[in-house]
Amino acid sequence: MCAWLGVSRSGYYAWRGAEPSQRSRDDSALIAVMRKIYEEARGNPGVRRMRAGLAALGQLVSHKRVHRLMQAAGLRGRHPRAWKRTTIGGDRPVPAPDRIGRDFSAARPDMKWCGDVTCIKTWDGWAYLATVIDLHSRKVIGWAVASHMRASLVIAALDMAIIARKPPQGVIFHSDRGCQYTSSPFDDFCKEKKIWRSLGRTGICYDNAVSESFFATYKKELIHTRPWPSLAILEKHTSDWIDNYYNPIRRHSTLGYLTPEEYELGYRQLSQLAA
Repeated sequence: MCAWLGVSRSGYYAWRGAEPSQRSRDDSALIAVMRKIYEEARGNPGVRRMRAGLAALGQLVSHKRVHRLMQAAGLRGRHPRAWKRTTIGGDRPVPAPDRIGRDFSAARPDMKWCGDVTCIKTWDGWAYLATVIDLHSRKVIGWAVASHMRASLVIAALDMAIIARKPPQGVIFHSDRGCQYTSSPFDDFCKEKKIWRSLGRTGICYDNAVSESFFATYKKELIHTRPWPSLAILEKHTSDWIDNYYNPIRRHSTLGYLTPEEYELGYRQLSQLAA
């Protein structure tokens, strides 16, 4: 074999008996850490979030090295499917101004919230998820799942957020112009709870980009990974995904790759976590 390959026998035996290099040992140790991050993130992070997860542990690794080691270990992130418009306008919408103007930032919690509704196909028929997200930290603070798209669905999600956060009077709730959010029952509920309604333009997904981005992540990382036999199973897994993964574990590029809960605790840089 050595003669055919044109190498010396002594060189072959030296290579076979050599110890792994320090670089190889470091790579093996790093892959073990990356596998743990990948498992905790439920098999979802790509190179950027993997790199941020390592940085949070105090390990600063280049983008190229993370990419190379993820390929070697067979670790792949998930990618979203194409966006589809699902907003259905109401016959007699209750108007409200756009109080956000695509400024999806807030200096403190409970200043600006946003929400939307998405549909999920189950074996029993369509199910619908309504959410409420705090624009300060991108934390999901309210949600509701039902087999219908009536106004009571979005009211239930907003009521969960109000009970959990006890916001000051005048918090802004921003949404698209779907019939649920422009209905009289929803408008009455917001007036009762001292919530200021805000509406984006019709058919412009960018006017409610944070909610759209959340649903893209939700479907990419949970919904499209398995079939959903029933509404009850969907609700159970959605609760687990939001409470035990999205809010405390998933890292957001908008937040400097901190998690929503880390951001609400006052952290602003990954280096603060590793300190």
